[in-house]
Amino acid sequence: MPAGARLVLATHNAHKVGELRAILAPALPGLDPSAVVGAREVGAPEPVEDGVTFAENALIKARALAAFTGLPAVADDSGLSVDVLGGAPGIFSARWAGRHGDDAANLDLLLAQLADIAPEHRGARFVCAAALVTPDGFEHVETGALVGTLAGSPRGEHGFGYDPVLVPLGESRTCAELSPQEKNAISHRGQAFRALVPAVVRALGG
Repeated sequence: MPAGARLVLATHNAHKVGELRAILAPALPGLDPSAVVGAREVGAPEPVEDGVTFAENALIKARALAAFTGLPAVADDSGLSVDVLGGAPGIFSARWAGRHGDDAANLDLLLAQLADIAPEHRGARFVCAAALVTPDGFEHVETGALVGTLAGSPRGEHGFGYDPVLVPLGESRTCAELSPQEKNAISHRGQAFRALVPAVVRALGG
């Protein structure tokens, strides 16, 4: 990776920044952790996410960050898609119960809506779109999905959001019962970011 190359990630979550660094590291030997920073570290404002798909919202965030910093920017947008709800909560996952980021209320509402749905009809998936935008206007989007079924009640202490109720296919544990390493290996976000790596490497001149 060329000296001085930097990449900014559209998140204020330090754990997400660390996750992206870990995913990029194998493709960029000698990656300096300071070369990958979050939006908070550069003082970037948060844009209005008014897209109607995960990809549109990821691009909105990445475009705004690239324009603000003059650096290649990566952003993701993700959520839960439930089969019997026609793909909802979808882009509204974080505010399904009405208040953004209230994980407990979102979970309670979702489980109440599915209370009478038989186990065989509780299919769902986590979906993530990851976008790269560079200051010269290059844009690239990759997606990932973690398919599973929804448990009847929350289980597990790890993760966040809807992790306590999604049981990945082939698993008996929810995402919140997996270790962070186990979850990252199969997660929708991990899939999307890993697929985006070649484009990021090119953007950084690696």
